[in-house]
Amino acid sequence: MNPEVIAAPARMRERSRSAHARGLRVGFVPTMGYLHEGHMSLVRRARSECSFTVVSIFVNPAQFGPGEDFDRYPRDLHRDLDMLRRAEADVVFHPEVSDLYPAGAEAHRTWVAVKGLSEALCGAPGRRGPAHFRGVTTAVAKLLNIVEPDAAFFGQKDAQQALIVQTMARELNMSARIEICPTVREADGLAMSSRNKYLSEAERAAAPAIYRALSGAVEAAASGESSPRALLERVRAALAGEPLFRTEYVELVELSDLKPVQGEAIHGRALLAVAGRLGQTRLIDNVIVAVKD
Repeated sequence: MNPEVIAAPARMRERSRSAHARGLRVGFVPTMGYLHEGHMSLVRRARSECSFTVVSIFVNPAQFGPGEDFDRYPRDLHRDLDMLRRAEADVVFHPEVSDLYPAGAEAHRTWVAVKGLSEALCGAPGRRGPAHFRGVTTAVAKLLNIVEPDAAFFGQKDAQQALIVQTMARELNMSARIEICPTVREADGLAMSSRNKYLSEAERAAAPAIYRALSGAVEAAASGESSPRALLERVRAALAGEPLFRTEYVELVELSDLKPVQGEAIHGRALLAVAGRLGQTRLIDNVIVAVKD
């Protein structure tokens, strides 16, 4: 059965409220489309925990900076709808930009920003910057207000984004529970991403070096290596061995606030995150590092 496709925010809100009135739990998976198995894992998770599943497809202009790939971001609604039909999603919310930003994103006056978390990692000066996450949180806040889900599902690959959204929902007393689900990877370890489509054959062959570098640090930590400096140097050295990859950052940060791990040793768990480019394609990935006692 084909999912119902809704564009108008008022109709989407009405549809969710109707589901709630029938005693159904609404699960929500926000996406920018060009779906892959990572998205499908979130849809399956939503279906397993909820009885009415909504997937949004919205390429959000507010999270793209000048010169970024908004216009060429991959789009294929027919393909996405076929995948969501097979996944048995109930509704696809596919608004136009004008539905969420009536005056255009550039002229929008009301923004949601999560301080501190948005300035770390990808949000640091010289990287994507905090304006990127301001665009993300504003759009997600709009989508949550429209869909009114009981739970919304995000992937661990975008760990910073997921933590920011969790914090926003908690601090703004939103009713939706924000669930963070495991990263889904290709057989060679590359984290699934819509932007992987941009990679040339040579770049795609080089891309698994990111996960190999992260995995090496995870194994070292599990064997007792607790020095943040040693783990970071290990990852940077491994990435330097792949000549096509241009590292933007390698950071080891606390899971609670994304601040760099301090001291001579990791205590508990930390987030090890990498960003960089293969050709013109920016890729990110991360793993949880836990030191063996």
